[in-house]
Amino acid sequence: MATLIEDKFKAWEKEAQARFDQLKANEEELNKIFIDLYGLQDELDYQVADAEVSVSLADRERDIKSLISYAVGCMFGRYSLDIEGLVFAGGEFDASKYTTFKPVENNFLLISENQIFSDSSIDIVEKFVEFVSVVYGKDTLEENLQYIADTLKGTGTSREIIRRYFVKDFYSNHLQIYKKRPIYWQFDSGKENGFKGLMYLHRYNSDLLGILRTEYISKLNQAYNGRIEQREVEKTVTSNPKDSAKFEKEIQKIHKQIRELREFDEKIGHLALKKITLDLDDGVIVNYDKLQRDPDDKTKYVILSKGVKEP
Repeated sequence: MATLIEDKFKAWEKEAQARFDQLKANEEELNKIFIDLYGLQDELDYQVADAEVSVSLADRERDIKSLISYAVGCMFGRYSLDIEGLVFAGGEFDASKYTTFKPVENNFLLISENQIFSDSSIDIVEKFVEFVSVVYGKDTLEENLQYIADTLKGTGTSREIIRRYFVKDFYSNHLQIYKKRPIYWQFDSGKENGFKGLMYLHRYNSDLLGILRTEYISKLNQAYNGRIEQREVEKTVTSNPKDSAKFEKEIQKIHKQIRELREFDEKIGHLALKKITLDLDDGVIVNYDKLQRDPDDKTKYVILSKGVKEP
């Protein structure tokens, strides 16, 4: 059955307000009893300030970002739409626990500035759109994406706004929530965003870096070159100087991304040969550094986003 996220939020908003009001009333009643019991009417006030109530009211921006975070958990198999609670946090991964919405097979999703791939097994925005469609229905998909985009704020289409959130803000918010001990790790080639994507720490294995080269970096490089060719043709046929300048700007941007991607590929290639293993018992800080360091000569190759302290 198709549903609207807006309707779900409004229902949650009413429920949260009712819980808040009830708890506040309970706390004020207890205060009255305490004040009457000890005769403190002239010294204490029974009323409780809203900020002191120990449950939160609904917050549209916070709750939509939480929905996106939950969706990412489902994309990687941390959560399942078929089983309540935490489903996978290490051990043997059981794909049979995911029927309604299947997590990505390779434990990696690409985050690109533009829609380069329409495949939900590669692109995180396409996978998120699939999640929204599965959970809330195809008939209300566009309305729900627009509601999410309106909450995140920005210009462009709903998908462009959501994409921009993943590119610029998702990981920093994730670091903040998990107090700089992230469970989703962001591969990052640098300021040009030539290569960026997420993996789930608890599903990591030593083959992942090799898979990044064969399944993502090589395909991304081909896509970049194809986009340059397309923009070159468009620049040639247009008679509008503004459009020509826009195409040329994008071409130069992609050239920078290709150079950055090439340097990133060299780092990944070196580390992939080492078949680096991680031990969850060592914690995030140790493992975050370990994945970016040659185990033989200890040279560091920065392939992950900043934000986690070095050991």
